[in-house]
Amino acid sequence: MIAVLVVLIVVVVVLLVGVGTAVNLVQQGFSGVVTRFGRFHREVGPGIRLIWPFFDRMIRVDMRETPRTGDRQDVITRDNVAVAVNATIFSQVIDAKAALFNVSSYFIAIDQQARTTLRNAFGNVTLDEALSSREQINAAMQVAMEQVTDKWGIRINRIEIVDITPPGTILQAMALQKTADQEKRARILQSEGQQQSQVNIAEGNRQAQIKQAEGEKQATILRAEGARQAAILEAEGRAQAIETVYSAIKGSQPDPTLVAILQLDTLSKFADSDNTTIVVPAESAALMGAAQAVKTVLAAVPGADGTVPAGAPAQGTPATK
Repeated sequence: MIAVLVVLIVVVVVLLVGVGTAVNLVQQGFSGVVTRFGRFHREVGPGIRLIWPFFDRMIRVDMRETPRTGDRQDVITRDNVAVAVNATIFSQVIDAKAALFNVSSYFIAIDQQARTTLRNAFGNVTLDEALSSREQINAAMQVAMEQVTDKWGIRINRIEIVDITPPGTILQAMALQKTADQEKRARILQSEGQQQSQVNIAEGNRQAQIKQAEGEKQATILRAEGARQAAILEAEGRAQAIETVYSAIKGSQPDPTLVAILQLDTLSKFADSDNTTIVVPAESAALMGAAQAVKTVLAAVPGADGTVPAGAPAQGTPATK
């Protein structure tokens, strides 16, 4: 009876273990690799999966992208400078079978391959290139690692260099160089500012001189235009005056006697001046003769000299017929 009870207990335990082994749950983002008697049998996706107990075994593989930050290591650049470098590798299993059976531990393999690739990448560049060209180094390391990890069923999505730490002496030298470069740029900017200021001042002076010259030119033109207009108006005034006098004289129909009287009047005005010297040309004899004739005519006019001729009636007395 006791033996039967023990057998039943053993059978129940075996069944429970078999059921627990047969029923497997694969989470989302994982893949299940089933082996039978140690050999690859099949690959299953997420969900509840049943396998043969005691014959099959399921290994779950994480298919998600996994970041792995490696340990800080010392590398030597092409210009023989030792720097401490740390990088993060973002890898992802794309073939679960190859990741399990082509390499003993793909975690360790990726870490070791990253160390080797990191040393080789920094050994091909100088310190200045390493500090200024991280993206190029990241791309070169990714290409170099993918050539090895493809056969492991692992894809390297990207590599990011986290930190590059040169020695203290190099940092001091870089700080001094940076300070010198900043002072150099400051002097250059200051000199360029002074040069630009002088250029602006010269340009301003040139523009001012141009404006002044244009103003003087415009003023000269305006003065000349004013003088021209004044001369035109003066000439027009003289012409109108002459035309008026001529019209008046012509309208009065002067005879030679009146013309001679006007000439004598003009000569008398010249003679009244103390600073006037009258030069009478030979052709003026006729004029003098005309003047004598006019004088004779005037003397013959009654009352021209203030006397009344004989036989003429006195002023205020009517003449007898």
